[in-house]
Amino acid sequence: METDYNQLLGLVSEVGFRLMESGAEIYRVEESISRLLQAYGAEQGEVFAIPNCIIVSLTSPQGHPLTQIRRMPAHGTDIDLLEQYNNLCRRLCRETPPFEEAMEQMARIRRSHRTYSIPGQLAAHFLGCGMFSLFYGGTLLDGICGGICGMVICLSLLIMSRFGANLFFKTMAGGALSALVAISLTTLGVGQNLDRIIIGALMALVPGIAMTNAMRDIMAGDMVAGISKGAEALLIGAAIALGTALALGLTRMLVGG
Repeated sequence: METDYNQLLGLVSEVGFRLMESGAEIYRVEESISRLLQAYGAEQGEVFAIPNCIIVSLTSPQGHPLTQIRRMPAHGTDIDLLEQYNNLCRRLCRETPPFEEAMEQMARIRRSHRTYSIPGQLAAHFLGCGMFSLFYGGTLLDGICGGICGMVICLSLLIMSRFGANLFFKTMAGGALSALVAISLTTLGVGQNLDRIIIGALMALVPGIAMTNAMRDIMAGDMVAGISKGAEALLIGAAIALGTALALGLTRMLVGG
């Protein structure tokens, strides 16, 4: 049966979109799309991806150029979802099923995607941030306070996401609120080391994956993607510092300390 190159273009673009939406590196997205095009017999295919856009182009045997552009909205990182889409891409390259079946397999992954409840996310932030406070030399009470501040960050991110706030303001608000709670807890005598409580809680906001991907893209030669991701990580770091400094400065102004 003759290949429908419009459907092929739609399939590979959707696979690349799902991979990037899950937090895949730029090189992974481009390589996956290129391998899919080759597996389905499109020898003249090109792909160009940056963090907020994917462009896929191919030429049909009749010489007709076909191009599709996918705009990538703001997204996070989901390792489980990324692994499933990565495995699906490899399976599609091996088996090359019909396009309808391939799209159904992608839809099946989306339907079965595991999500975590709000209590589960709060518990994870409490445990993670509390352990970081202990790791940085805090006492057991500091760890508990760090966990509470982590839960405040989680609630702040969830609430501001409902209002459609961008990542910079979500991060700044989370840092400011967690610092205010940390100051309140130490003032009440619950926590002992303010600095260890704050830094433990702020680890929930640190853009470690973004910085790692930026360095990986730069080393792979994807300079535009790497610089873009690096700038994003630096802006997030600035938002963390700004939010925390705002809370500390405001507290000192009010109490005169």
